[in-house]
Amino acid sequence: MPYVNIKITREGATAEQKAKLIEGVTHLLRDVLGKNPATTVVVIDEVDTDNWGIGAESITVRRRRGQ
Repeated sequence: MPYVNIKITREGATAEQKAKLIEGVTHLLRDVLGKNPATTVVVIDEVDTDNWGIGAESITVRRRRGQ
């Protein structure tokens, strides 16, 4: 039973976009590894940009600077 955890910043991914991610990852595991889609678990965690850091600063700060 594959378990995939996708983490993205909380910036307005739509329900349709997340459904496409779930479907795409499920199909990828089926096609590449032969995993059963009925037992494949995909979880999407959305993280506030204040809680996600790169290079000693939050994504919120980096985005304010245009990075």
